[in-house]
Parts: sequence; structure tokens; C-alpha cells
Amino acid sequence: MSAVIRLNHAVLYVRDAGASADFYRDAFGFIEVSREFGGHAVFLRSPSSDTDNHHDLGLFSVGPSAPRPPRGSTGLYHLAWEVATIEDLAAAAERLSGVGALTGASDHGVSKSLYGRDPDGIEFEVMWRVPREDWGEDETRGVVRTLDLAADVRRYGTKAGAAG
Repeated sequence: MSAVIRLNHAVLYVRDAGASADFYRDAFGFIEVSREFGGHAVFLRSPSSDTDNHHDLGLFSVGPSAPRPPRGSTGLYHLAWEVATIEDLAAAAERLSGVGALTGASDHGVSKSLYGRDPDGIEFEVMWRVPREDWGEDETRGVVRTLDLAADVRRYGTKAGAAG
């Protein structure tokens, strides 16, 4: 087997694919590619995704009474969506707060991260990768610190980069 080069897409079982598609459109700006099987499957793509990729996220309805997996059980913990700039992360914080989905934030040294839940309680992360030259000792550690997004925008933002 050849080495995997990247994650191509994720598929989630959700209670209502249409409602979940609305959430991912509102929270992330995803674009609907198609609805199949009478709307029980919806395929979405990020507006900044490779246009050669059909979809980044598939949502399959399993019905309104489907149980959520208990926290701490085996299975998917979260999906991590990467944004291009620290300003994009700040915009995501506002957008996720606006739709009531933001549940937390962390500074991992090598990345700055926001955490949230979709309408089915599926957890996700939105992260921005710190420039490698700034990883320092965190390159070989797994740290969780308090995120100071405003300070990080001042430090890493495009206006800060233009001044330095």
C-alpha cells in the first residue's frame, strides 16, 4: 500500500442530513454539492477546497430518534478543520459563537484551536497552524494552554506581518 497523502473527506451519520447541512453551511460556509436518496444523504465542499475534490463532508440521515454515542466511548472524537490565517480563526470564533456551536478554545503551541459541536453533538475543531519556526519546544510536546486569540491575531495577523 502506498502512503496516504491526506484525508479526502469525512462522512457522518446524523439525525437529519438537511438540518446538519444547514448547520455546516452556516457555521463553515460549506457549499452543497448534491442531495441524494431523497435528501437522506447530503454532500458538501468547503469553498476553499480543491475543486477536483467532489466533497469534503458527507452527511447521512439515520433518523430523529438515533441515539448519540456516550461520551468516552470508542469511536470518532472530533474532526479538525484547518483555516489558512489567524484572522480566519478569529472569524470562525465569531461565526461559531453566533450559531451557538462554540464550546471551547485552546493554544496547543503548534496550533491555535476552537472547539464546537454540531446539532447532533458531533464534536469538531477549527484550527490554525502556527508557523513552524515558532513551534519551539512544543514541536515534541502535546500542550494545552489558554487561547488568547486577540493577542495571536496581533502577533500573527497579516497587518502584524506587514509591519515586521
